[in-house]
This record gives sequence, C-alpha cells and structure tokens, in this order.
Amino acid sequence: MMQEEAHSTFDAKTFLESLTQRPGVYKMLDRYGEVVYVGKAKNLKKRITSHFARADHSPKQKAMMARAASIEVTVTHTEGEALLLESQLIKRFKPRYNITLRDDKSYPYIYVSAHQRFPRLAFYRGGKRKQGRLFGPYPSANAVRMSLKLLQKVFPVRQCQDSFFQNRTRPCLQYQIKRCTAPCVDLVTPEAYRQDVDDTLAFLEGNGNQLIDELATRMEAASSALQFETAARYRDQIATLRTLLAKQVVHGEHGDIDLIACALKGNVACVQVFFIRNGQQLGDKAFFPRMPDVYEASAVLEAFISQYYLGKRIPHEVLVSHEIKHRALLEEVLGVQAKHAVKISARLRGERARHLDLALTNAENALKTKLASRADLSARFLALAQEVGRAEPPRRLECFDISHLQGEQTVASCVVFDSQGPVKSAYRRFNIEGITPGDDCAALAQAVRRRYQRVKKGECEAPDILFIDGGKGQVHAVRSVLEELGIEGVMMIGVAKGPDRKPGAETLVLADGSPVVLPPSSLALLLIQQVRDEAHRFAVTGHRQRRAKAKRQSTLESISGLGPRRRQKLLKQFGGLHEISKAGIGELCGVEGIHKQLAQRIYDIFHERDA
Repeated sequence: MMQEEAHSTFDAKTFLESLTQRPGVYKMLDRYGEVVYVGKAKNLKKRITSHFARADHSPKQKAMMARAASIEVTVTHTEGEALLLESQLIKRFKPRYNITLRDDKSYPYIYVSAHQRFPRLAFYRGGKRKQGRLFGPYPSANAVRMSLKLLQKVFPVRQCQDSFFQNRTRPCLQYQIKRCTAPCVDLVTPEAYRQDVDDTLAFLEGNGNQLIDELATRMEAASSALQFETAARYRDQIATLRTLLAKQVVHGEHGDIDLIACALKGNVACVQVFFIRNGQQLGDKAFFPRMPDVYEASAVLEAFISQYYLGKRIPHEVLVSHEIKHRALLEEVLGVQAKHAVKISARLRGERARHLDLALTNAENALKTKLASRADLSARFLALAQEVGRAEPPRRLECFDISHLQGEQTVASCVVFDSQGPVKSAYRRFNIEGITPGDDCAALAQAVRRRYQRVKKGECEAPDILFIDGGKGQVHAVRSVLEELGIEGVMMIGVAKGPDRKPGAETLVLADGSPVVLPPSSLALLLIQQVRDEAHRFAVTGHRQRRAKAKRQSTLESISGLGPRRRQKLLKQFGGLHEISKAGIGELCGVEGIHKQLAQRIYDIFHERDA
C-alpha cells in the first residue's frame, strides 16, 4: 500500500485534481486532526469528488463536510483490501459520522485443557493460540458460565484453577456435592476421568444424540452387572442431556450459522445476532450501533458485518434479514479471513425463514425497550435543563469522584454521559499522587487539572455540565482550577450528600456556593444520582484494583533478585500470594527462572512472618 496526504491548508480543487482513481480508503479530519469520517471506494477520485459535488447533501453530510479540514488517502490493491482497512480504521478511531459498532469485546469460549492428565473446563476470553480445545464463541460471559454450571451437573469434570488443583491435600466441596470426582487427590482413575472428559467433548462438539445412545448402552451394561448406582448415574445424565438438547437444538441445522436481523426506528438501530454452533443455539445478543444519521437496514447490516467479524471466528453461513448491496465483496473478504467459503443469504424459506423472523422479532422488541429507556433519559435531561436554568438540554455531562482507604491508593474517576446514556469509551481514571493523604479537595483539583488540560488543547470534548461529588470545599477547589486553565462555558455543580447519606436528600451546590434542593421525585435529581453513582462505582473499582496490585507486589518486590518478569511468572504459576506462601522450596524451583537460592529467599520471606 502507499499513502497520500492532503496539506494542512486544504485546497479541495487541487486535491481532487491530483487524486488517484485506484481503490482505497480515505479519512476526513477536522482542524484538530481528529478523524470524523472513514470511507472506502473502488475509485477514490470518483467517490471523494461526490462529497464535494452533490447539492442534495443530508444535514449529516453538510455537518461532516463543514468540519472536514483535510483528507488523508490510503491506496490499496483491491476493493476487498479497502473494506478490511476501512473496518480496522472505524474500530480504531470511532469516527463521529460513521456507523460504529460499540461493543468490541472479544467473545468468550469454553476451554478444555485436553492436553493435561486431568483436564479442566474453564471460561476463556482471548486469542486462540492457547493449548487445548476451545468451543464457542458464546454471546456473553453469562452464557458461558451458565453452560459450565449445567455441564458440571452432568459430567463431574473439574473446573478449578491449576494452582488450586495442584496444592490440594483433601477433596473440596465440589466432591462432596458430587460435582467433581476429586482427581486432585487421586479418588478417580485417569481412565474413568478421561471418559467423563470425552463425554463432555462429545456434547460440546454437537454429538449429543450419539452421546445419549452411548450412555444408554452403558446404563444397560451396568444394570446387567448389578451396578445399580452406576446405572442410576447414567440414567440421570441421559435425562439431563435430553432436557438440554431439547432447549438448544435448532431443527434443520447442523453446522455453524449466525442469524443477523436489523430493526430500525429513525436513527436508532438494533442488530440482533443468534449464534448456532454444530446445530445448537448458544444464545443471542443485541447490539445498538452508533448512527449519526438515518440509514437503510441493508447499510446498517453491511457496516455491522464488516466491523463485527474482524478478528473473530466466522461461521460458514450468515443469514441476514435484509439484502446487502455489496454481498459478493463481503463474502470474498470474509472467506479470505476465515480460510473457508462464507455465504451470506437474505431470501430464505421454510425453517430458516422462521428462525430469521424470530431474530427480527427479538430485534424489534429490544429496540422498543431501548427507545423507551432513551425517551426516559431524554425527559431527565430536559428536566435537568429546567432545574439549572439552561435554555436547552445539555448534550454532555461529566462527573468526578474520589476513592481511597485512609488516604492510601487514592483514585479519581471521571465518567461521561450523553443523551443516550453512559459514554464508557470516554471514562477516565487518575491515580492521585503528591497530596496530603485524605485531602479530597486536592485530589479533585489534581484530577480536574489533568483532565481539562487535555480539553484546553482540544484533545477531548468539554461537557456542558460538570458534576463534583462534594460540597462547597470541593466546588471551590475545582472552580479555581477551571479559572486557572481559562475553561469557560462549563456549568459546575457540586452534589453534597444529605446528613444520613440517603438518596433523595442531596443538596446541589452551584459554582457561587449557593445551595439548591430538589424534591426526591425530581427527574433531574434522578439523573444526577445516576451519574454520581456511576462515578462512585468507577472510582471504587479503580481504587480496589490499585490496592490489590500494591498488595500483590509489595511482598514480592522486597525480595532481591526477583524482578518484574520472575514476579509475573511466579504469580501466574501459583495464582496469587496466598498460594505462593504455601509453596515449598521444591515447588518454587519448578517455576522458570527461580533457582534454589532465590526460592529459599522467597520461602523465608513468607515463613519469617509466620514465626
């Protein structure tokens, strides 16, 4: 690929005259260098010229072109390469005027450590290079945990951490309630345990009916041998498996398929994805892409698919509720990424059409719920504007809070809300240093200064209203910082808790120190409580993480010869300080990089404390 870039003083006419007609990707940037739009084109010159030539631009297009101060172009060999690059850039920059997929987490899997003597079942999220077997992806972490819970009832395969398993001297509670056969203390033979593992793998691979037949054969054999307890266990397994399969099996399907349906209402869309793996439905998930304008469902689906499958496992078939314009191009690009043919189908009949109709119904219901909550949130924003004397509802709110334990490991949080709810990508935490322990005013001042220095530079957007969790002292400290930085146009409000710290008894403190008391039923107060509570949650979570990190590192960092890499390997091998403290010198030497003398020092540091 080669790259061309427009000059900082943007001359559209000159730029368009010199533009290539090859395929590629273009980025529109504003005067601060922020990417506001990313597009792809089979012919770059023709596509970009259309942005300047058309007279019937929508309001979104007009606003976008008004902000565009320069254009950067990346030429690719093919249109397929341009599609992949466009998806990567949209996920990276999240431009304001693109349809953007918000939830970009990797999807969770069920992991089976099949290479071990006594394999374990576990939740797993991450790359697929891990040794063992992975099954999924599942639509959510909760879906994986529910599946693991059900599997444990049927097949007594361990789900404990290796560090826990390797250091047991007696069976744990899971053995007592018959959810594990205690391989940690050799209460089951490797052969019998492997049979349970093989049964688990057979079920996860989609061979549930064959497994039931096999279990029925074993039940009959056990009964003939007068092993009635064993036969009863097989009977219970068969009954549970039949129930699970009845809930999960999708009639008429045997492979890996995703059903994707899109429901629209104005500029709000819901994309519902149903996951079918080996003929079993693993669950579904609703997505709400950010849309700056009104689009057709086909355009939303095309943008969603190109972003969603980037870096993820791709099924052989994708069934969609609306015909996609560039279907052949998407199939080609997804096929290259998946290393197998991928088919996208919209015109369906029979069972598949009914399955897709169900997905569309779910999308429509989720959209109605979203719109109802959004309307409620809009009413709260409107009420807030009326209560604080603003002519229009605020577009953006920020709130700061502080969390510490007796002044130690102080963390400040900044959360952001807009008219659609929390903007989690804009959340920030600040580790506070160099202040008197417990001085919340100084901590807030430091956090606000660090945040609004970036606002002053144009690196992030300023809010319409800034909330501070605190009273007059905190408000005065933050007001001084904003005045020092020359920040204007931001309304500041302190949120002071009532005498009993009960919700509904808060007092609002304006920048001039004057108090405002809202009735407990006020919609504006409900919004303020929601924002304040989210800031508190985010601060407390950050403080706990910082405290846990300090606790984890403090003991090990005092040991000479134990550097960051060895500490990391030690913690990873044993799972925590508690397990390290119980380990003997021989076990410590088993960790890569830990020699006998160092192991002795580690052992001594923990056992001197016990003496």
